[in-house]
Amino acid sequence: MEQADNSVLTDLATMTMPYGKYKGVLLAHLPEPYLAWYHTKGFPKGRLGMLLHSLYEIKLNGLEYLLKPLIEQHNSKTSK
Repeated sequence: MEQADNSVLTDLATMTMPYGKYKGVLLAHLPEPYLAWYHTKGFPKGRLGMLLHSLYEIKLNGLEYLLKPLIEQHNSKTSK
């Protein structure tokens, strides 16, 4: 069995949206309707698209709790 890529969850909890309406917003904090819009329109190519698609699936399936400790850890590091 393949081990999950933890860097995906870490990136979702620490990276911000690089452009558009939600530029500067933490990926994990993007609203579900925005992700659903990308789901119908098509996610961008590359790592960002993969991250947004992963976040869409996480939110769709109610798994945001997986990101919460990573976001809190990131916030505690950046607030020092």
